[in-house]
Amino acid sequence: MSHFILMLTENDATVADALASYENLRDSPVRYVGFKDVGLPISALKQLAQRIRADGRKVMLEVVATNREAELESVRAALEIGVDYLLGGRHAQDALPLLRGSTLQYFPFVGRTVGHPTVLEGTMNEIVEDARRIASMPGVHGIDLLAYRFAGEADPAELTKRVVEAVSVPVIAAGSIDRETRVKAMINANTWGFTVGSALFQEAFVDRRLSAQIDTIFKIEGVSA
Repeated sequence: MSHFILMLTENDATVADALASYENLRDSPVRYVGFKDVGLPISALKQLAQRIRADGRKVMLEVVATNREAELESVRAALEIGVDYLLGGRHAQDALPLLRGSTLQYFPFVGRTVGHPTVLEGTMNEIVEDARRIASMPGVHGIDLLAYRFAGEADPAELTKRVVEAVSVPVIAAGSIDRETRVKAMINANTWGFTVGSALFQEAFVDRRLSAQIDTIFKIEGVSA
């Protein structure tokens, strides 16, 4: 089983109408809802997080900032917003001191992540070794793997499987999971969870509204709330 994480995002940014979009799916079985650190001001993200949490759901913020200073500012923002999970970011060693003493669950990126929308570069072996290194850091609770943003020649599903087998912490697969075969591949690789954002707003799973997209994903065997 793998948790479906609904991201109120498109093209690596929080959608402008994130709160309205969330209001339209409040009756869905989804348990984890996330957004990015770009696209909306902190005040709007804080309001969105409060609304999600009021419904008994877990809130995730994924950092896609492209430089160290902006990333650390996003880490501080995550603490201010009060999210439950902080995903992404490239500077774990710098972020960890800021997170010390918080209850936030930290899942940084592994491998060489570049650009926006973010892509994953390097060889499979380099990414697996980096996953081992980051997963061993005290204060890291899991890792965020951009499996289908991998720019190399290896199969993303095989990369994910190797990363999951290499670490003892949960793995979240993020980015470009836009069809049933990719969802199933992440389930078969034993990821803890997988995120879907742009595909929902682009009606990639079924040519219908957002709630129908979510229902379609939950009908895939192995998908958990």
